[in-house]
Amino acid sequence: MTTTLANAILDLDEKGRLLNPVFKGETKKAGRYGFRGDVALKFAEQFADEKRPPEIVTDQVMMVCDDGKTIPFFSSFLLSFEYLALVHEVLGPYFVPTGKYIVFCDNIDLSKKYTVKLGEISYCVLPIDEATVYNETLELLYLEKNDLKKFDTAGKLDAVANGATKFSATYTPLSYEEGLKIMGPIRDLGANRPV
Repeated sequence: MTTTLANAILDLDEKGRLLNPVFKGETKKAGRYGFRGDVALKFAEQFADEKRPPEIVTDQVMMVCDDGKTIPFFSSFLLSFEYLALVHEVLGPYFVPTGKYIVFCDNIDLSKKYTVKLGEISYCVLPIDEATVYNETLELLYLEKNDLKKFDTAGKLDAVANGATKFSATYTPLSYEEGLKIMGPIRDLGANRPV
């Protein structure tokens, strides 16, 4: 590994937070490092040398690090709006006020879109039905899926991150505390699935 790869994403990796990587490495853009996969937000208590899966994760993560120190683009899925505080706690130190942070929450009203500010960081909190974060993000950023088919995973991540730099939508302001009051119940993703 070269020293140019010492960055925010690898820092998270060293802390054991990057899980199930679909992609982790240098992208096509010079100096950019990217990740697609899941991020552990809260680790389970460990006993002796027993390794347990994390209690809470954010899934379908897409993020990039351009300057080594910060993550200017992040998009992911959260089972509950409540976990946004954990996203901010774990990833917020790498985020910048000018960054684009898009979180699709499973338990908010499907007709609502919010901007939630935690500290100096603004999060776009959007509903998600059955689609993937990748598809929802492409739609949000007006990127054509067919145009990206010619790219490999690194190229697709670059295209999404580049598209996010032009994204400037703002939504109904919502405080984290208000969000906790109006969020719905947490859905059991395993319910009604054949065994």
